[in-house]
Amino acid sequence: MYSFEAFERLSMEIETSRGRTLLIADPHIGFELSRGLRIRTHFEERLAEFIVEKDPDLLVILGDLKEPIGLSFTMKRLLMGFFSDLRGIPTMITKGNHDGRIEEVAGKFPHVEVVEHALMDGLIFLHGHTNLPDVEFSEGYLGHIHPAYTFKSGGASRKTKIFFRVGRFLILPTINPFIEGFDVRQGIKMIPFLKDSREGEAFLPEGIYLGRVPL
Repeated sequence: MYSFEAFERLSMEIETSRGRTLLIADPHIGFELSRGLRIRTHFEERLAEFIVEKDPDLLVILGDLKEPIGLSFTMKRLLMGFFSDLRGIPTMITKGNHDGRIEEVAGKFPHVEVVEHALMDGLIFLHGHTNLPDVEFSEGYLGHIHPAYTFKSGGASRKTKIFFRVGRFLILPTINPFIEGFDVRQGIKMIPFLKDSREGEAFLPEGIYLGRVPL
């Protein structure tokens, strides 16, 4: 579950003017605190190890770095550990709806920047829970809805994470292996500027094209 390959399938790397840019979405660090789990998964430690091994020139986290909307002492400790484990890798967080007060911790690390959205080389990076900013761009990357697709066969069904493209936007799945995701046909309604979309294209994390999905 924590393998390098698993994290790699749920992330993507692109080239920007900042160099090799690693994109991940919705880690939800501290999800154990909100979901009643009695054990620590240490997910954020394994994720940091993956990022350090990839050694990107820039890491972009497309929002919801943390799960609890507030900022408890325990959550501060988890974030401090995560940012420290990144070992100075330049990191940009496009603030999500779960990232309340995250600046209080991120501000202690010179290599970590928190923004509402980022515009780079004509590409826009954002979480996806608010209206689209009034800027020009050619392509957008976001998270927020943890896109998944439900396969049905007979009386059985199975949900799997997907990358989902709608027009100029690519929606990344949550990189957290403990979070299943939402069927994209319902989840798309949670993105204000895409909620009226009629169809999109689905890709498995392995890169297999599933085809067009009516919404």
